[in-house]
Amino acid sequence: MKEIKAIIKAYDEIDRNNLHAALATVVRVEGSSYRRTGARMLVLDNGTWVGGISGGCLEGDALKRARLAINNSRSTLITYDTSEDDPHQIGVGLGCNGIIDVLFTPLDFNNPENPVEILKSCIRSNRETHTLITITKTEGNWGNLQAGQLIRYTTADSLKVFGDQNLEKLLNEAAELQISKSTSNSFHYESPEGKSIALFIEILPPEIHVVLIGHQYDVYPMSRLLKELGWRVSILAELLKVNSKIRAIADEIRPVSEFSELTIDEHTAIILMSHDYKTDKRNLPLVLKTKAPFIGMLGPRLRSEKIWKELAEENNAVSEKDMDRIYAPLGLDIGAVTPEEIALSLAAGIRAAFSGRSGEFLKFRQSPIHPRN
Repeated sequence: MKEIKAIIKAYDEIDRNNLHAALATVVRVEGSSYRRTGARMLVLDNGTWVGGISGGCLEGDALKRARLAINNSRSTLITYDTSEDDPHQIGVGLGCNGIIDVLFTPLDFNNPENPVEILKSCIRSNRETHTLITITKTEGNWGNLQAGQLIRYTTADSLKVFGDQNLEKLLNEAAELQISKSTSNSFHYESPEGKSIALFIEILPPEIHVVLIGHQYDVYPMSRLLKELGWRVSILAELLKVNSKIRAIADEIRPVSEFSELTIDEHTAIILMSHDYKTDKRNLPLVLKTKAPFIGMLGPRLRSEKIWKELAEENNAVSEKDMDRIYAPLGLDIGAVTPEEIALSLAAGIRAAFSGRSGEFLKFRQSPIHPRN
């Protein structure tokens, strides 16, 4: 999400009287790749770019491809194969060992439905998860449909633009499957008449939202790191006690009394970090009333267990279901000592939880880091 926001910002600042632009999007990955599907790169015809589609090995060639797409006013799909020992293949010998399809789409600034404008509308919506379907390649007569078009999927009716009932049925099933799995994937369809179309089904969730309840010094490095990750940060604290430097970092700062006015959804993590026992004990039942899937409590295990015990004695026991979403002690075991290192531990723990990962060393992982097609 951070990359998309940077691309949108750069897009809005383009001198449209003198410059043209194209959007490069990774739409299919087979095997290993530094970047995954959905990675994007905005390229201007003056040679500058924002974002990235690899670890740096493909960007040089991508500049040339983007300029060609701009000059030809036509989207092109380029396959980079780093799995073959071909000295003429871009990226060979870099150890990626994967096949990457990148779609280069020239941007029409006057078209309100160009890919960046659609991304912009998604970002501005109220923390919705969007399903986007990009046409990556067509063969045969598909009417006005062409590579580079991006379609917002909401219901089966939004697929009628394809004008093929069989495709619409299969694509609707595929889209619903990806939504249920919260993953993006490529899709290919060939009609009985012999024409075919390749598509990229992308699930675009909002950025992770972290609510920090506290005002002590460690809120500052935590906020800085979370914003560097591109996440949304809300702070709840006594306003007079909030460090002035944090005001330029956090997305919003509110008193705890306004907690109910926050948008708390399935992409939200709430961290109790007031360093005051009574305050955290008072706030825990409050945050448990939300649907946040991640609730973290700073401090040692004995402190948290004492809070749970006292709440139970007060007939306000934490349920087993709620215990599953409470992370206490909070963070990954990396030996963190300083506030900055602790922030790293906490942020890594949040990312691991939202990804359904354990946070172990990758050297001990038996399966691929990313799911393979």
